[in-house]
Amino acid sequence: MMDRGVASMNNYHLDHLEYLETEAIHVLREVAAQFERPALLFSGGKDSICLLRLAEKAFRPSDLPMPLLNIETGHEFPELLEFRDRRARELGARLIIRTVEDAITRNLAVPPSGVKSRNRLQIPALLGAIEEFRFDCCVGGARRDEEKARAKERFFSFRDSFGQWDPKNQRPEIWSLYNAHLNPGENMRVFPLSNWTEMDVWEYIRRERLEVPSIYFSHARECFRSGDQWLPVPPPPIPGRPDPFEGARPSPTADRRTLVVRVRTIADMISTGMIESRTCHVDDILAEIAAARVTERGARADDKSSEAAMEDRKKAGYF
Repeated sequence: MMDRGVASMNNYHLDHLEYLETEAIHVLREVAAQFERPALLFSGGKDSICLLRLAEKAFRPSDLPMPLLNIETGHEFPELLEFRDRRARELGARLIIRTVEDAITRNLAVPPSGVKSRNRLQIPALLGAIEEFRFDCCVGGARRDEEKARAKERFFSFRDSFGQWDPKNQRPEIWSLYNAHLNPGENMRVFPLSNWTEMDVWEYIRRERLEVPSIYFSHARECFRSGDQWLPVPPPPIPGRPDPFEGARPSPTADRRTLVVRVRTIADMISTGMIESRTCHVDDILAEIAAARVTERGARADDKSSEAAMEDRKKAGYF
């Protein structure tokens, strides 16, 4: 006769979100067990919000065993920065911020002529932070469904001593076993949300009742037309300070309108295409995603520069 406890266990099945949550928590605990100086990249975007919640579940009531790290381009949405700083304070987490502007000042990064986006300039800023704090592992919220270059990533994504990624030189991950061995100077990028989709992220936000920045929901914003996208008009420059958006502001002849919009995925202000939408709740967003015929990153201007833009950046050290 089968023991009742055994029978109960045999009848218990994880639902889809529970399975993804358990998998991600396992990966986070592997990071804490195998690395000496990990960091968790936290921008305040929806993926990193889920990642931070999973880290809470993995390690509470203890403090998070890794600091939060964010590389600023200088072109961020003010709402995103406010949310990032407030969440770090609420959790009592250490937040490390390094900026592209500082990397340019220190000649670690050189802005290419005629290129407005600073996304590629995040590479030397990130590698500089890894060297400064001797991080051996950086944990991020990238997902395989976002973009074809990200689909080539493993959970544990090996980088050489120059911070470079070779998709053909990655380690097998059989039976959820992860090889974290590193030689001096090498580091690992770890992606616990690898198997999640955009829909999974929003369903998890709904289930956990997680707060997200207000720009994910519909709001009135002044936008200008750039190609086939509506981009947000940057805030006015502060008198007496260098203008971080110099060269990236709309031309005087640009089509400017105040629209009811939201963001679907957040890059910096000069790369994030706004979508016209009237979504006020997470349920509205889930319905909008289910009906969408454009990919999540289809509104990202930085991904449109070339077909292999993301993979080229990742090979050079981009997260």
